[in-house]
Formats: sequence, structure tokens, C-alpha cells
Amino acid sequence: MSNLATVQQYVDKSSAATNAVTDSCAKTDTELMQQYLREILLSPVYQAAVETPLDGMAKLSQRLGHQVLLKREDKQPVYSFKIRGAFHKLHKVQQQSPNSAVVCASAGNHAQGVALSASKLGLKATIVMPITTPEIKVAAVKALGGNVVLHGTAFDEANSYAMNLANTDGAIYIPPFDDADVIAGQGTVAKELLSQHNQLDTVFIPVGGGGILAGMAVYIKAIQPNVRVIGVEPEDAACFQAALAAGHPVTLDRVGLFADGVAVKRIGTETFNLARRFCDQVITVSSDEICAAIKDIFDDLRAVAEPAGALALAGLKKYSQQLQQKQTQAQTQQQSLAKPQQLAAVLSGANLNFDTLRYVSERCELGEKKEAVFAVTIPEEKGSFRRFCQALGGRAITEFNYRYASDNKAHIFVGIKLRYGQSELDTVKQLLSAAGYQYQDLSDDELAKQHVRYMVGGIPPRKLQEQVYQFNFPEYPGALMNFLNTLGENCNITLFHYRNHGAATGDVLAGFEVASHDDIKPFLQTLGYQYQLVSSNQSYQAFLTAE
Repeated sequence: MSNLATVQQYVDKSSAATNAVTDSCAKTDTELMQQYLREILLSPVYQAAVETPLDGMAKLSQRLGHQVLLKREDKQPVYSFKIRGAFHKLHKVQQQSPNSAVVCASAGNHAQGVALSASKLGLKATIVMPITTPEIKVAAVKALGGNVVLHGTAFDEANSYAMNLANTDGAIYIPPFDDADVIAGQGTVAKELLSQHNQLDTVFIPVGGGGILAGMAVYIKAIQPNVRVIGVEPEDAACFQAALAAGHPVTLDRVGLFADGVAVKRIGTETFNLARRFCDQVITVSSDEICAAIKDIFDDLRAVAEPAGALALAGLKKYSQQLQQKQTQAQTQQQSLAKPQQLAAVLSGANLNFDTLRYVSERCELGEKKEAVFAVTIPEEKGSFRRFCQALGGRAITEFNYRYASDNKAHIFVGIKLRYGQSELDTVKQLLSAAGYQYQDLSDDELAKQHVRYMVGGIPPRKLQEQVYQFNFPEYPGALMNFLNTLGENCNITLFHYRNHGAATGDVLAGFEVASHDDIKPFLQTLGYQYQLVSSNQSYQAFLTAE
């Protein structure tokens, strides 16, 4: 099963292959390959989708020492690979019942894929979207012929409503990823990739619900099993990694929303069954690393990826760093060095809210380890700032936040420019320690980078009994009033800071004058917004609390 000559064998043996998800766990790897290969090879997706280019990234390749290739799914008519799975599924529906109506729930790329596919196949499509969906996405779905229904403040509510519509109206519900037809449609990306370059060493694929990973992995392992398949997830939405650890799909308590295209709490049942069998490894990356990958794509190809679209490339870069570490160890031990590798990543989409670019520009240098941020305690006396800069050995300061707070010491929030990544960061820490400064490296502290850096100096006049939380506020009129009305006059708000970069939810940091979490827990449960307690966060303790 290691070359294209085996394809016809699979097609011949698979004429009666079923799409049923329920019995796939009982099938052998060979049976699953037979089932999906036939569907992928005979898929009609090119009635709506296009074969996308595989572009080389010359600058990044030179920097990493490996050939880096990018599969450009942002070139699809809906700027995302989702058109593939949607069309494959709807084509089956249209063949079986030409006059069917279809319904789905989505605030993003799946919605556009279903709308365009339905339009081309002459099917009526209803797309349920949360009321928090940005108008640009609603308009895009309408322009593609979809009937948009706005319902609920989050995806789960919209999805439940879509399922109810399917039941009551007799429409066919189109799932976003956990469906054999959808998976097969996404697998056509791998068919193109291996025909465009048949000497790949490793392929990196983004993971949300697992549809594109499952479809691509089963095809790659059937045709070229020597090619490594690596799934890439955000650190704050790693549902596949959690499922691997548990041995079955599990539901995450909360997920980060920066890479909203892969912000999935639970991987699909069928997608997990395929991914765990045919995927070699999973890598997680931070939001900052995703931002750095977005910048790399722009620098090399002058293309602007959405965060989920750049996810796989961020994983490729992290993997190459691991290879570099192994190379360094091999040199130290005088072992032979491995040859440069052929690495490919899927740029899965480019449906980006323009406001998100502000966040990307703030974070890409941190993700590339070209900047670090610190909390540092310095003496409150003349010349302290100058002496601090001298201790850095002439390195450029990118940010400096300070407010007079006491007569004897000051807490500063400072950004420092780095040229040599982690090794230089280690040097800076040594210099600060040698100069006698107390410091905290906040480069990986999300609360510090998202909120605290904009609030330095906001120290209360007295020590407070305070509990501090991070909330995901839904972006719709009345969300703040709902928050305030639910709270009523039960406790005093001591801190409030809001940020949004074009997402369906805003990030809010809020403090309450209460002695313990239990004192405010009933309010939080009634409110129903996603939250997490952050009172012990180091940057909050350093900059926003009285001594």
C-alpha cells in the first residue's frame, strides 16, 4: 500500500463501501482506507472547488534549513478548504433527494461552503448563525445564496436551533466535520498534495473538529505511509490531544477564541477514530506562535491568513526547532547529521476579520522570540531607569510602562528587543540577576499581554479583598447590561478592562470586592458567560494590587 499502483485495488474492492460512522471503529485500517480512498478519488468537489497551488516559502525555508511548502486552500472560492467537505456531502444529498432542503450552524467557513455548494446544486440552504457573528460574515453567506437565520449568542445555541429546524422542517442537517462524506471531501486536499509533490517527509494539518486531519491522514497513509502526518492545535483548544490522553473524545471546559476556526471543545467521534489511527503526532502552539506564522506567510507570499489558517505552519516551525535541537545534539556527539527535510503545511483559510491584524502585529514578535516582556522591580530614585537600560547591554526597549506608586521602589512593565531568540532571552535574565533586579518573565503570560500591560499604574489606594476573573463577553447589544443587572448591588466592581479584536466575543478582565470565589459563584453561574479565576496571576499581583 505504499504507492499509487495500489489505488485501483482499493477502488475495485470498495465499490460497496459504506459511509456509516457508527461501525467504523470495528473496521480494520485497511477497510477504512478502502472506504475513504474510493470516496476521495471519485469525489465531485471540483464542480465547486479548485485545485489549489503548493507554494514554496523561500525566506522561511532558508531560515529553517528545510524546504517549506504551503498548500494554499485560501485560494478556494470561499477562501477556505471547507467548500470541499460541504460540496461532497451536499452532492450526495442532491443525488438521493434532489428537492431537499439543508440546514447547518456556523459562524465561519462551513457556512460559506454550505451556502455556495447548495447554490450550485440547486438546494435550499438555511444557515443558522449566532447573533454575535460579524456582519461581514453574514453578508458573505447571503451573497452566496444562503438563507441566514440569526439565533443565540454562541455556537452551541445556534447549532441546537439548526438541529431543531432540521427535525421540524424536514431539512437535512449538514455537520461541520463529524461525517464520513464531509471527511472524504476534505481528504481531496491530500490527493492534490501528493500529486504535486511525491517526496514529502512530513505534512502538517490544522485540527479543530478533526475533519481535514482525518481525511488527509487516511489518504496519505494509504498512498505514502512513510510520510509523517502531524496534527496542529492551539494550546488553548487542544481537543485532539485531550482525546488521545483519555482514549476517547472528551469535552474541554473552555477554549481560546483567537483561532476561532478551530475553537472546538470536542473532536468528532469519526474524526477521532481516523486521526488516532493515521496521525503520527500532535503539536500544540500558542497564539503568539500563530501570529508569527501569519507574519511569515505575509513576508514570503504576500498572503494574509486567518489565525486557524496559519496554525499548521506554526506547528511546522515548532517541529523544525525540535529538529534543530536534535541536530545540535548530534553535532556535539559527532554523529552524522540528517539531510534537510521536505515539509508541507496546509494554509486552511483566509477569512480574517481585519481588526484581528492589530492583535497579530502586537504578538508576532513575541511568537518569534524577537521580543520579551518583563515585570521588573527597580528603586524609586533618580537615575534608576538609566541604570536599568545600561544593565541590558544596549538592547532596545520596545515598551516601558510605569506609574509612581511608592517612595522606595517601582514596578515597571518593559518590552525588550531580541535578535537571537531564546539564547538571548537567557542572557537578558542573567544580566538582570547579576544587576540585582527582581523580575518576572511575562512573555508567556496571556493576562499580562492582553490586559495588564494596558493598565499598569492602576493600583488601588488600599489593600482589597478582591477576586479577579477573565470573561468571554458575547459581542451583542445588551451584553454589558446583562452583566451589570445580573450582578445587581451584591458586590462592588473594583476592576474592569475590555478588549476585542473583531471576534464574536470580547475579552474582559473584571475584579470584585469579595473575600472568596464562593461569595460570587452564584452570580457567575446565573450570568452564564465563560470565565476563569485569575486572582493568583503574577502580573496582576505585580501591577494591580496594593502592597
